[in-house]
Amino acid sequence: MLYWALVFLVVALIAGALGFGAVSGLAATIAKILFFVFLVLFVISLISGSVRRPVA
Repeated sequence: MLYWALVFLVVALIAGALGFGAVSGLAATIAKILFFVFLVLFVISLISGSVRRPVA
């Protein structure tokens, strides 16, 4: 998911440099959404991993 966020960020930067404002804004919004979803899933996996750690 982080890969797709970076892909959409690059698309937004290229579109913005070429003057395609609408495409750039849409790609940047998608990149932001995917990045925040990645962060939430990452934090959830960290919390669930620390809770399930076996006691030895």
